[in-house]
Amino acid sequence: MKSDDQLKVGLAQIAPVWLNRDATLAKVIDYIHKAKKEEADLIAFGEALVPGYPFWIEPTGGARFNAKDQKEIHALYMDQAVQIEAGHLNGVCEAAKECGVALYLGIIERARDRGGHSLYCTMAYINKSGEICSTHRKLMPTFEERLTWSPGDGHGLRVHEVGAFTIGGLNCWENWMPLPRAALYGMGEDLHVAIWPGSEHNTFDLTKHMAKEGRSYVISVSGLMRPTDFPKLTPYLKEIIEGSGKKEYFANGGSCLSAPNGEWIIEPQVGEEGLYTAVIDHARVREERQNFDPAGHYSRPDVTKLIVDRRRQSTVDIIDEQPCQSAGNQIQN
Repeated sequence: MKSDDQLKVGLAQIAPVWLNRDATLAKVIDYIHKAKKEEADLIAFGEALVPGYPFWIEPTGGARFNAKDQKEIHALYMDQAVQIEAGHLNGVCEAAKECGVALYLGIIERARDRGGHSLYCTMAYINKSGEICSTHRKLMPTFEERLTWSPGDGHGLRVHEVGAFTIGGLNCWENWMPLPRAALYGMGEDLHVAIWPGSEHNTFDLTKHMAKEGRSYVISVSGLMRPTDFPKLTPYLKEIIEGSGKKEYFANGGSCLSAPNGEWIIEPQVGEEGLYTAVIDHARVREERQNFDPAGHYSRPDVTKLIVDRRRQSTVDIIDEQPCQSAGNQIQN
């Protein structure tokens, strides 16, 4: 039996059904049910898992302006992206509620509140009741990602309570950004979820660093992508595979879990799909905060302080003189 201080977490290292939103979401739902069987309280999935990371950009020369192939595959990517307002995550929410499992999920979001034709790398948090509690849009896409993803905002820089833990998270190289990390520390984060498209070289050093810096547990969850994971009908598949040098992995995983002192609880897992679980204990957070608490006794807000703007950014601020009224609720003259 777990104590009130303990939480069982699951790291779902899986490959998407690339550029197929519905099939990938079905796979996510399957892993939520697997997490329930493992009695996990929280499960996390990799960055951009639904409908997949933009692996085509680098091997096909994605920076060629006005290129027909780039336009075609981007249009397909947009078509298969997640629009939360359209109910694309409803099945995942229902599974979370049915199984009593909270989750972080990396999606490519086609954001209706920004016109519906730009894409954001978004980290969605869904609680055990199946409610979408936050959607964090990646603040700065990395390198070639900027050719398909838009910069996000601070609206999703939030933490959530799961058992004894206060959980927050960031996308991929956002985890290298000191100020977003500091923002989450200041909100009380003691379990950090870092999501990645995959590759051990991303997760190995930074996971342990963040654990020691924040005196928190840190979960790094990666996707996986091998050449055989691309559906056979993928557009420009030959160009993608050959342009990559026919490498063994596009993303080799590297999911791992570090304790608040930087020790491995789950070492980086390379090359295999799977659900990796562990029980973590909040008492270890409290032990490590004895000598260092980055937002508490080891801080000087009188000298340095961070301002976080969590307003959802928009190009339009609509001010109506009089809102529309329903037929049964007309304003009386």
